[in-house]
Parts: sequence; structure tokens; C-alpha cells
Amino acid sequence: MKSILQKTQVTLLLFFISLVFAQQRMKMPADVLFYMEINGKQLDKKINWEKFNPFLQEVTKKNKEKLSWTDYSKTGIKYDATQYHYASFNDSVKAYTAHFILDNKEKFQEFINSIKKKGLENSRKNNYSYVSLDDDIFVAWNGSRAVLKMITYEKPYKDKWDEIAADSAATVIDSVAAAVADSVAVDGDYVEEPEKPFDYKEEIQYLKDDIKYLKESIKDNNAEIQRIQKDIKYLEKYHKYPEEQKGSTDKEYEEPIVETDPMPAPEEDMEDLQIPEYDDFKKEMDSLKAEKFKMHRKLAEESFDQYFNSNFELDIPAEMTASRDAAADVFVYTDYGSLVNNGIYGRMMKMYEFGSLLNSAYNSNSSYNLYFDKAQVRLVNSYQHKNAEVQKSYAEIYNGRKNKKLARLINDKSIGYYAINLDGSKYFDMMYALMKNAGNSKYQKETELIMETVKIVLDEEAISKIAPGNGIFVLNELKPKTVEYTEYDYDDDYNEKEIKKTKEVAVPDFTFAFATENEGYWNRIFNLLATNKTTSKNFSKKGNMYSFKEDHNSGYIGKLFFTVNDGIVYVMTSENGLHVENQKQISKEWMKDSTKYPASGRFNVQKLLAGLEQEFKSGSERKMLDMVRKNVGDIYFKSEAKGNTIQTEIDYSIKGSSENSLMYFFNLFDEMYKLHEADKKQPVL
Repeated sequence: MKSILQKTQVTLLLFFISLVFAQQRMKMPADVLFYMEINGKQLDKKINWEKFNPFLQEVTKKNKEKLSWTDYSKTGIKYDATQYHYASFNDSVKAYTAHFILDNKEKFQEFINSIKKKGLENSRKNNYSYVSLDDDIFVAWNGSRAVLKMITYEKPYKDKWDEIAADSAATVIDSVAAAVADSVAVDGDYVEEPEKPFDYKEEIQYLKDDIKYLKESIKDNNAEIQRIQKDIKYLEKYHKYPEEQKGSTDKEYEEPIVETDPMPAPEEDMEDLQIPEYDDFKKEMDSLKAEKFKMHRKLAEESFDQYFNSNFELDIPAEMTASRDAAADVFVYTDYGSLVNNGIYGRMMKMYEFGSLLNSAYNSNSSYNLYFDKAQVRLVNSYQHKNAEVQKSYAEIYNGRKNKKLARLINDKSIGYYAINLDGSKYFDMMYALMKNAGNSKYQKETELIMETVKIVLDEEAISKIAPGNGIFVLNELKPKTVEYTEYDYDDDYNEKEIKKTKEVAVPDFTFAFATENEGYWNRIFNLLATNKTTSKNFSKKGNMYSFKEDHNSGYIGKLFFTVNDGIVYVMTSENGLHVENQKQISKEWMKDSTKYPASGRFNVQKLLAGLEQEFKSGSERKMLDMVRKNVGDIYFKSEAKGNTIQTEIDYSIKGSSENSLMYFFNLFDEMYKLHEADKKQPVL
């Protein structure tokens, strides 16, 4: 028995030692504000590569004589595996990272070799290889994994926002520069590692890479110099730029046909442009560019080292995936709080007295689940404020009463509607919660006291009766209208001349209505507008109907009608907006949906485009309109409070014979691209 116990203890000890020394999961950077998962297992089944491949080849060809890659379905990437993408930024670095699983290392390396710059060699590390695709784009891989990293480094500086901010530091610390100088990352992106011994072979490889990079830079600069020289010669000869490309120094152009001596080649006057100041400036810019590339490469290497020394699993914070649906094709998490409150936006907000209130309002995150279904695309957004009290106040607003009277405004000719059924009495609570959680605002105590006083003095219930929170906007149709507008021309003496013209535009015929429990209040407002000496010039009253008319015919909406009837306030573009007829089955379905959720809406995009037909003038525009109108479907969305989030779902129904909604978008873009290319190739008569 004692022997068995000793063996058990030894086994447990070895197990715990193996856990300590085992490769750890890779931690996500602390400043991630965007995270995305692509469900390759589902998406790969929905992609038709026979259609997708030719399209990718066409758009990536870019006038090359030979395609760099012919089959994008075979790049060595395992498309039916999950992909992980995330973006982060701090005081000096903005980075986007994508993780892929490989099923063919050799094919992937062949693919990378086809898209990288000529002359660049792959760099070999202990357990992976990597190469720079551009100055700020790097890709690394081993036998089973690949990482793409895009990095932008800017040295941080102290600006006026830092000086104004009460909590700004006396100096700005470039954490990334310090990390590179010490070969140790000290910011939130990278894990601290012991300093490596000097490797002269590795340093030689770095220097060789620098030479190749500088050679590529020299080629680019020489080409730019030749273009500038050509512009200089043209200006010396004709004292102006070519009319077709005035002010251009970066495109080839042809000189007009003029019987003059041929323009000398740029090389003939190279000595005339050997300006010492320019050469010094060019060397300095090249040096700065090379230094920035070194910084990008160093940061990429540190990130690659961290990943390829891990067990290839990301340690994702639970809050990022709390709303993830495993059945979704794509999942996205965004941290709006970090995006607005950090970096340049956060420093800018500190300039304003109530900037902290805006920061408090945006201190939230959103998650998105995207589904490419057979007959529709669905996007489900889950919004959550980071402060529990503020989130609760948002949710309470979504617990409003339903009002079926507003739904009656929907009819068969309607293009779409947007309806809300909210609790207007809770807006004060939401504003109070935002003020209370605005942080160390300069006037926070004063603001809180004002809000409490307002809640005591004002009768919230009486205020909410003015507009309880139920409303609807119905877009009935788009009607053509002739409007006047003014253009200005100038004669030879530069005297301004007005030219009056007319044009056909599409104007909306709509009805906006909201519920009220205090009709007298709104009647007094409209009556005041109709009798006031100033406003009565445009406002008038006829029975129970009030109207507003513009002084001229240049406006898109010439007349508006106002009335209060049966607990509803109406604002309409037509006097007959209250008389709704022809409510068939589709209208009844829309009416039912409009009362079911705190916020909802539906739009028939095909009807909308039909109403905008006169806005498309040229033949190519009309072809594009006809093609899009033939394929577009309906958009429907709904929003409600679910648990501790506000959930909004947007559905887009598709038309046509596409295999699924993902290929529907591909087919639509493919047709648009072909029409665009065909229009470019048409001969100009």
C-alpha cells in the first residue's frame, strides 16, 4: 500500500512538472479592440470555387501578362478550419493579425513566393520561416500553422490634447521603441523574454535584408525622379501641365502633337538636378523608411516568436466570446470603449468639458454573429454597456407598451417602415446613469445634483405622457418632382452670372406619427405656429389640419401637414395621409411585426430603387440599376432586450438562383464588375 502511494505521488509530481514546462497558450494582446472568428467548416461548403476562382484571377490580374496564381482554392491554407483575426493598438503600434491552419506547407510557400517582392529571400528562424510582403506586412509559417501580420508604427508625441488633459503624463513614453532597444517587449502586446545571446549570423542576415530593402527603395525613388524630371521638362517647354492630367507627377502621359524639337531624355540633364539639399533630404527619408521597416520587422518577429513557441491555441478572454454562436459563419467582437476612450479619440475628448459623458456613453462592446443561410443573410448584434447600471437603464427603455393604432398606417404601397415601442419615462434614468458613471468629470458633482433636481422638480410621468415612446415612420412612395436650382457661371472678365435651371428629383411621400397622452399640449404648439406673427407666414390652419409651406420651389419637400387625432400626432407630406387603404396579407404581416418588438423595421429595396429611377441618367448607370433591382430583396430588422444585452437582428432576403446567400453576393458583385469593365472598354465616339 505504501509503495502504491509513493508511485502515485511520483506520478502526480511528474504530471504537475510537465504542466509547468509545457507550452502555454498564446495570450491575446491586452489592447485588442477587434476580434473575429471565421467558421471555415461551414463557409467552405458554401463557396463555389469554380465561380470564385475566375473572378479572383480577373480582379488580381491588374494588367499583368502572367497571373501570379491560378487556383485560389489550393493555396495550402486549410479553408475548412477556423481562422482567427484580431486588431490592436496602443500609443505607437497598430497591428492586425490573422492565424491560419495549413494543410500543405509546400503549396503555401509556393503561394507566398508568387506574391512577395522579387529578390526577397525567406528568413529562417528556429521553428518557423517568415518573409515581408511589403514594408508593413509580414507572414510566418511552419509545417501546420501560418500567421499574417500587418503593423504600423508611429513614434508617439506629446500634443495639445495631452497638455490639456488633467491626467496627462509629463512625458510620453515610447514603450515599443524601448522594447526594441532592449530586445524585450514591455507593452501589453508582448510577453517579456530573457535577452538572447548575440548571433552574428542572424545579424548578417538582417543586414543583407536591409540592403535588399534599400535597393528596392532606390528603384522606386529613381522611377519617381524620372517622372518628376519629365514634368519639369514639360513645364519648361510649355509653361503648364498637360490638360488631361494637370498637376500630376505620378502618371505617364503623352505630349500634344506640336511640331517642335523632341524633348531631351531625363538622363541628359541629371546633373542639373543634383541639388545637395534634395540629396540630403532623400537620404534622410530613406533612412527613416529603413528604420521604420526595421521596427516593423522586429515587432513582427517578437509576435511570431511568441506564437510559434506556444501550443498554437489563443487564450481568448471569456467576455469576447460570451455572445458567440457556434452555428454562425462569422463571429466578430468589437470593443467600442477602447476604440473611443484610448488613443487620439480619448485625448481629443479630454479637450471638452463634457467629453467624459461621451466616453461613458461609448464605453461598450458589441458582438456580431453572421449567417449566410440558403434564402437570406442574417446579422445578429448583441450590444452591452460595460457598466451594469447603465446597461440596466438601457434595457428598461426597451420595455415599452405596444400601440396598434400606429401600425394601421402601413399599406400595400409602402416602401418600408421603422417603428419603436419604448418607455419614454426611462430616458431620465438612462441620462442620470451616464452622468453618474462618467468618471472624474470636472463638473460631475454639479451635473449629478442638477439631474437629481430635475427629477424632483419635473413630473417625469407628466413629461412621458407628452410622448410615451411609441412612434412610426412609414415611407409610402417616392414621387418625381421638378425643382429649381441655381448654377453660377463667369464671363471673360470674371463677373459672376446666375443661371436658373430645373431638374427632376425623387421626393419622399411619408407619414411620421407618435403616440401622446396629452393632445392639448401639441394642439397648443401647432396653434401657436399658425398664429404667431413670424411663423404664420409659412404655417396655416384649416379645420383640425395644420400645414407648413416653403416660400419657393427649390426644396425637395414643398409642404408638410400636422394634426392630432385619437391620441396620435401626425406629420405627413400628404393631406390624405390618414386615409389608408388596400391592406392585403403582406401589409398585415408588416403591421403585426411593427407591434411585436421595441424597435423594428422593414424595407422593400426593389420598390425603393424603382422610385429612384430618375436619379440614374446615363446608359451605364441605368444598366447597373436594372441589374441590381432585379436581384435585391427585402431588409427586415428587430431589436429587443435579451438578458444583459440589447440584441438586434438584421435579415436580408435574397432573390435569384444562387446556391446560397454567400454566393448570391458574389454573383451580384461579379455582374457589377463585368458591367463596369464592359463600360470602360466601350469606344469613345
